[in-house]
Amino acid sequence: QVHLVESGGGLVQAGGSLRLSCAAAGPTFRQYTMGWFRQAPGKEREIVSHIGWSAGSTWYANSVKDRFTISRDNAKNMVYLQMNNLKPDETAVYFCAAAKKAWEYWGPGTQVTVSS
Repeated sequence: QVHLVESGGGLVQAGGSLRLSCAAAGPTFRQYTMGWFRQAPGKEREIVSHIGWSAGSTWYANSVKDRFTISRDNAKNMVYLQMNNLKPDETAVYFCAAAKKAWEYWGPGTQVTVSS
């Protein structure tokens, strides 16, 4: 089992940057693919990025490619999402999640608000 808690959200102006962190508790963290999702008001949750257990495999949604970077530190049980050049329509609650065959563990989320 993996317990996840996100941090690092906040208010930023358009074009600004934020770095989200996800702290994972559990002895098997490094066995999981880790992902970041977001959910804007009135919209469905969407996947933003994910990273394989060895950090050698990453994937990004087209909308965030070349602006967001996902990383993980298995020694510290941490996952990060560096977000640059943020846009107002990226205002959302951002969630960290863990998967083996499905996204089975979720954090409570952290609010990111991008002002225009």
